Amino acid sequence: MSLIYRVPGVGKIEIDTLVVDSNGTLTVRGEIVPGVIEKIQRLQSFGVNVVMISSDQRGKARELSDATGVAYYEANNSREKEDILLSLGSNNVAAIGNARIDIGLFVQSVVSIATLQGEGIHKDIIDHVDVIVPSINDALDFFLDEDTFIATMKR
Repeated sequence: MSLIYRVPGVGKIEIDTLVVDSNGTLTVRGEIVPGVIEKIQRLQSFGVNVVMISSDQRGKARELSDATGVAYYEANNSREKEDILLSLGSNNVAAIGNARIDIGLFVQSVVSIATLQGEGIHKDIIDHVDVIVPSINDALDFFLDEDTFIATMKR
């Protein structure tokens, strides 16, 4: 299953896989952002495969994976993140992140979102993302609220 949006001026956008970063995205300073687990579970209930690819800077990615029920892959640079994403075998991937290491994810995604939270975003990602939102909850809601998705993505 997947999320399907019919976007005026763009056409059909389908998402069956959501790749997320952990540090600065699902967590801020190592603490999971309240509301994230419930929103991830809601996306999973729609059949979206949620996957976390992280360099695990704070050493909490495995714990986060267990708490959220998402598969976890470790990657040490942007190229490794991109290679892992490609190995998932989907052409319908969306990505959420905040750091320069996430550029490989953004380049390969049909929709990419940067989250501007307490750990900030790196300036180099601006040219590689479709949408910038204040928080991970806003990013997850972007996919859960069809009207928001369409309003932002249409031409």
